[in-house]
Amino acid sequence: MQSYRSPWMTEELDMLRETARRFFEEEVAPKADKFRAQHHIDRDVWLKAGELGLLCMSIPEEYGGMGASFAHEVVVMEEQARICDTTFGFIPGALNGPAFFHGTASHEQLLRWMPDIASGKKMLSVCISEPDAGTDVKAMRTTARREGDEYVLNGSKIFITHGQQAELSLVAARTGGPGAKGISLFMVEVDKTPGFKVSKVLDKIGQNGLDTCEIFLDDARIPAENLVGGEEGRGFGQLMDVFTRERLSIGIVGITCAERAIELATEHAKMRKMLGQTLWDFQNTKFTLAECLTEARIGRVFIDHLVKQLSNGEQLEPNDALMAKWWGSEKQCEIIDRCLQIFGGYGYMTEYPIAHLYMDARVARIYGGSNETLKDLISRTM
Repeated sequence: MQSYRSPWMTEELDMLRETARRFFEEEVAPKADKFRAQHHIDRDVWLKAGELGLLCMSIPEEYGGMGASFAHEVVVMEEQARICDTTFGFIPGALNGPAFFHGTASHEQLLRWMPDIASGKKMLSVCISEPDAGTDVKAMRTTARREGDEYVLNGSKIFITHGQQAELSLVAARTGGPGAKGISLFMVEVDKTPGFKVSKVLDKIGQNGLDTCEIFLDDARIPAENLVGGEEGRGFGQLMDVFTRERLSIGIVGITCAERAIELATEHAKMRKMLGQTLWDFQNTKFTLAECLTEARIGRVFIDHLVKQLSNGEQLEPNDALMAKWWGSEKQCEIIDRCLQIFGGYGYMTEYPIAHLYMDARVARIYGGSNETLKDLISRTM
């Protein structure tokens, strides 16, 4: 397959890619079946990532991070996609969760909690989605009531990644009236908060290596100093800033997974015999893969443009991240499906990586804001 090198890549990022590739090939891939069966990774793997500096890379060094650019994070996402893995929760646990906290917390709060998050000693979950308020964050019902030196949290959250493993949880709750301005963020130290109750791990059709849970907040009392940022009502605006990077990340993984599916299908087609020739010898196979490669390359060029902007410290146009997310995830699902067809019955067997790419891809069109909602947001600016 014709080689392509992203224009934002550097020699430093090449070295990081080697480190990340070795980590995923040695520490994650051999244990992926185990992680999927138990619905979570082993903590020693998360700690190993922390030791290698693969967690919180774009967090400033004074808070325990690497002070690196967004491009560094992208390299790790791409290497994880290369082994067709979702068991290592990089985007929710090492990228978006810490980014939410860094973008909202005070200096003192960051010094208190971020170093342990960056080292892997403590995992962080983000509790935003609710049974009746997923993409529509403004419809949130969980409440936080001030009582003296404490806040009392009541409500429920759903689809919380790392919900069972996390020692720290960033919880969004309503402190004021309806709408966006009434939402605040709180840091909950799970072992110190009896009212924070984690339900069983939810069964999913994909991404089974992640412990996705429902959380119940039943008079969960936390110190008032755990109000993130020290000011009520700022939560929604803070969340929106990080959603931009989250959505771009979903688009990045979508295009990378599509590229990997094309590689796998091409390798299989050139080896698989049928009717006295290989699958590659059939014109339909070549045309299908040529179409897939073209669409993936179009997505890659767009994604690379946005990665370069963000890595240079430029602010993205809000619509660009929305477009990257919905289009990247749609093409991820479409291209992987077409590539799986080339595998025939083997593509339906979970021992083949293409099957895991297929199962894990479907949720990308839902989380980070459903694609239908994102298209509606884009249309409002037209």
